[in-house]
Amino acid sequence: MGYLIWSILAALIWGIVPLIEKIGLAKIDPLVGLFYRCLGVLIGITALGIFFLKPQEIKSVDLRSAVLIVTAGIFASVIAQICFYNGLKLGEVSKVVPIAGSFPLISFILGVFFLGESLNPVKLVGVSLIIAGIWALKIS
Repeated sequence: MGYLIWSILAALIWGIVPLIEKIGLAKIDPLVGLFYRCLGVLIGITALGIFFLKPQEIKSVDLRSAVLIVTAGIFASVIAQICFYNGLKLGEVSKVVPIAGSFPLISFILGVFFLGESLNPVKLVGVSLIIAGIWALKIS
């Protein structure tokens, strides 16, 4: 499968999951919800390790790469998820998800400044649309 199909599948799954999470958080604390979400991740990653990864592939990763990816996991899967679940518990899915999902804007800006990625008029239009969308959701 090409990148487009994988990207569409990710978007579909990421679009469905917050609805499941919002319903699941209705009667529980967000931290308890995060615990159970991580339990799901643990089950999934265990299956991945058993059925798809070879021990030599895991051992071949250099220390720097491993530390960076583990750090990213802590930030994205724990810290940001706590923020997201608290927002989801308190707000409407239709507002929380698009605002939290505006992370590509932050990634874009950081990519330009820290990774030297290109900036062009088409990308600036996209960034403007993201900002306009966040603003529109905030005032609605």
